[in-house]
Amino acid sequence: MAVSNKYNTLSPKVIIQWNNQKKDFYLIDVLPNDHFQKVRLPDSENACVFEVTFMEQLKAITQDKDAEIVLYGSSSKSMDAVQAAAKLAHDGYRNLSIIEGGIEAWRGLGLALEGAAVGETDDPQTHIKLEDRTYTIEPEESIIVWTGRNPNTTHFGNIRISSGELQVQDSCITGIFNIDMHSITNTNLEGDELQPVLIAHLKSDDFFHVEQFPSSTFQIYSGRPVEEPYITSPNFEIQGAFELRGVEAEQSFMATVAKTADDGLSFEAHFDLDRTRWNILYGSTRFFEYLGMHVVFDLISIQMRIIAR
Repeated sequence: MAVSNKYNTLSPKVIIQWNNQKKDFYLIDVLPNDHFQKVRLPDSENACVFEVTFMEQLKAITQDKDAEIVLYGSSSKSMDAVQAAAKLAHDGYRNLSIIEGGIEAWRGLGLALEGAAVGETDDPQTHIKLEDRTYTIEPEESIIVWTGRNPNTTHFGNIRISSGELQVQDSCITGIFNIDMHSITNTNLEGDELQPVLIAHLKSDDFFHVEQFPSSTFQIYSGRPVEEPYITSPNFEIQGAFELRGVEAEQSFMATVAKTADDGLSFEAHFDLDRTRWNILYGSTRFFEYLGMHVVFDLISIQMRIIAR
C-alpha cells in the first residue's frame, strides 16, 4: 500500500510544542487497546490498525477529512503508524502526520506517558522466547496433512499424531512424537468410490505396509532457533529422523514455533520428503520401468501442526 508523500514525519518535540501552542489536532494511538491501556501518550485516543474495524474506530473519533491527525505506534522498527496513514490516505484524509519513533522515541526523551504499566519493560512480542519445560502433545489438536502426486492428479489427506513430548532446554527443542499409520485418510476423493481403494492401497505393502508397521515415529535430535527467531516466520531448524515402515532415515526441515494463548506450544512445519529413502518404491521410475499409469512422484509433501501443553 503506497503512502509516499501522504504524511509528514514529526519528532516528539514538535508534539510538545503543538500542545503548548494549544494547536487543534487528533493524537491517535494505533496499537491494540490492551497495550493502549498499559502505556500511551497523554491526551491520545485509540484506533487499532490491526483490527478490521480500524476505519470505523477512526471515524468515531473524527470524520473530518481535513482534520489534523497525528498517528503513533510502538517504535521505528514497526510499520503500524505507516500502515494506518496508508489506510487513512486511501480513504481521503489529507492532513496526516506520524510521530517518528513512536512510544519508544517519546520514552527515550524522558517525556511523560500515561497508562497502568508505564514503568514496565515493554516486550515487542516479535521473537519467540521459550522457557525450559516439557510439553505433552495434544493428539486431538495435532495433525499431519500429506500430499502425493502423479502426472495426472494430486491426492491429499490426514494422518493422526497419537502421542509425544517436546522438551525445551536453553531455548532448544528435542522430543519425539508417534504417528498412527492406521489413521491415514484421503480427503480429495470424499464421496468417490475410488476413495477406499486409494486408502487400502496406501495401507498395503506397496506403500506404508500398515499391517506390519502400524506406527511411525519422528525423533527430534536438535531444534535450534535461527538468528532472528520471528514468531511469524520459520524460526527453528529441526534435525531429526523418521522411523517409517521399519526404516530410520534422517530428515531436516524448518519449523515455525510459537506460544498459544493458553501458554502451550504450536509447532508448524511444511516440507517434502523423498519416500524412497524409506523403501516406499511403488511407482518410482528410479526403480521400475514400463510403469505406464502407475507412475507416482517420489516426493510427498508434509504439513505438520502440533499443539503441546
